Amino acid sequence: MPAELPTLIYDGECGFCRRAMELVRRWDREHRLRYVPFQDEARIARFGVPLPALAAAMHLVLPDGRVYAGADAAPEILKVLPGKRWLAVPFAVPGVLPVARRVYAWIARRRRCLVRGRPAG
Repeated sequence: MPAELPTLIYDGECGFCRRAMELVRRWDREHRLRYVPFQDEARIARFGVPLPALAAAMHLVLPDGRVYAGADAAPEILKVLPGKRWLAVPFAVPGVLPVARRVYAWIARRRRCLVRGRPAG
C-alpha cells in the first residue's frame, strides 16, 4: 500500500455527508482512503483547497495532487475501492456525469434539510 493514501474530505457537521462517508468507509474494507472532515483545519491545510470550496462539496485528494470535487469525486472514489470499481463505469457514459453534477448540486444545497447534522467529533 502506498505511503500516502487518497483523502476524502467531507462536511463532518452534515448528517447526510457523514452517512455517505460511513457508507464509503464500510465499502473500504482494505483501508485505501483516509477520511477527514473539512472542519479539521490543521489536517486539511496541507491540501490547499479553499475552505468555501470544501464547505460546498466533498473533495477527493489523490497522492499525486489531483483533486476531484462533488460528483466528479464519486467515480474516482469508486475506482479506489476493490469490488466497487464497476460502479464507476456508468460515469463514463456520455451525459451521465453532467446529470450527476446537477443531482449532486441539488443535494448539496439541501443537505442540511435532508438529514439532521451533528458536530464533527
